[in-house]
Amino acid sequence: MTAWIGTPTLTGTRVRLRPLTYDDASALAAAVDEPEAFRWTSVPGDVPAAHDYIATAHADPARVAFAVIDTAGGTDAIVGTTSFYDIDPRNRSVAIGYTWYSRRVQGTAVNPESKLLLLQHAFETRRAVRVVWHTDERNAQSRAAIAKLGAEFEGLLRKHRPLPDGSWRTTAQFAMTDDDWPSARSVLRDRIS
Repeated sequence: MTAWIGTPTLTGTRVRLRPLTYDDASALAAAVDEPEAFRWTSVPGDVPAAHDYIATAHADPARVAFAVIDTAGGTDAIVGTTSFYDIDPRNRSVAIGYTWYSRRVQGTAVNPESKLLLLQHAFETRRAVRVVWHTDERNAQSRAAIAKLGAEFEGLLRKHRPLPDGSWRTTAQFAMTDDDWPSARSVLRDRIS
C-alpha cells in the first residue's frame, strides 16, 4: 500500500522529513523532553521503547513514518515524528497522524511546515483527493492545530480506538480535500514565512 504514497524525503526551509529508521531510536527517545506533556499520544521514553515504536510503524503496511528533523541553525536534530497512515490508493486517500514533537519546537514553524510538505506530496505529487486526521475528542490542542491547517471537522467516531488502560477513545475526525488544498496551501505558506 505504501507504494502509491511512496517513502520520500521531503525538505522545506526549516524541516526535513525522511523515513524513520532504527538508527533514529536514540534521537527519537531524546526528543521526548517532557513525557508528562504527551497525555494524548504514545511516545517512546527511552531507547528500547523508541526501537519498539519504530518496529510498530514499520510493521504496518499502510503507514509511512517520518523522522522530523529541525534544520534551523544547522543542528539537524530529530524533534519528533509524523506519519502517513491508512494509505488507500484505490480511493486516493491518506491520513496524517502519529505526530508528536519535542516541547521545545511546539508552537514554532515545525508543525505547519511539516504538514505543508506532507500535504504537497499527497495532493500535488500523488494526486490524493482526500487527507484525513484523527485525534482524541478531548485533545483540544491537537484539534485546534488540525483546524488551523484548514481541515474541516467531520464528526466523532465513537469507540474508535482502544486506549492503553483498556477504555475506548472517541475520535474527532477532520479532513481536507483536493478542492480545499489551494486555499489551505496559501494559509500554510503564510504561517511559515
